[in-house]
Amino acid sequence: MATNPIEHLNKVFDSRIRLGIMSALMVNEEVNFNDLKELLEITDGNLASHLKSLEENDVIKVKKGFIGRKTNTTYSVTKTGERAFKAHIEALEKMIRSSK
Repeated sequence: MATNPIEHLNKVFDSRIRLGIMSALMVNEEVNFNDLKELLEITDGNLASHLKSLEENDVIKVKKGFIGRKTNTTYSVTKTGERAFKAHIEALEKMIRSSK
């Protein structure tokens, strides 16, 4: 019996916001907080909670710094996160193909 593609979906990426964050980070070396907020059109608090969850699951890393006197927080994908996200997307693609 073939494996069910839904078994390979990663719960960490269940949210459309987390999918958006990961998609942005997969194609950019790093993205800062304000750019992600603008791209996803969400509130500071909403973005912060999703970023925290991704960081706690070791799929993104956070770098805090300064530009002049202003704080600047940037995010990038970890190697673990890159592998996990690619596997998640592959599972989604298999699910879509199997439903045709």
